Amino acid sequence: MAKVFIYPSTSLILSDMVARYGHTPLSSAVAIREKIQTAGFESPPLQMTPEEPKKGLKWAAVEVPSGVRGRMALYGPMIENCEAAIIIDNADFAFGCMGCARTNELIKFLVRQKDIPRLDLNYPQNEEEGVKFVAAIKRFLNGLGGAK
Repeated sequence: MAKVFIYPSTSLILSDMVARYGHTPLSSAVAIREKIQTAGFESPPLQMTPEEPKKGLKWAAVEVPSGVRGRMALYGPMIENCEAAIIIDNADFAFGCMGCARTNELIKFLVRQKDIPRLDLNYPQNEEEGVKFVAAIKRFLNGLGGAK
């Protein structure tokens, strides 16, 4: 069973597929759920504390906007812990909008720097491409091991 980082990490479709094939999806939905379910968290709508941008300095320089650093406080640990990754380029907004172009570039850069199994795909534009898309993800996840 591998820890698989998903990009866009807000994609519930990819999270579900990764879990169905016996792996652990690393996505922002899970990380945010853990944060807001923690006792004492005071601002669930924001899902961040004033300390998050400071933690993000590990992955992004002080000169970048605090929003990038804050997001990296969430995504950075997932990238560090991942053992594989699925990156979908040109995804439709409904597939999992990430919302910040600079953070997206940094996330993809950091994932591609890791020496891990990685599947890079373009978002499908029609039904035929969609079938190939799902089949490629299935092959990749089966190749990582784990249970169906």
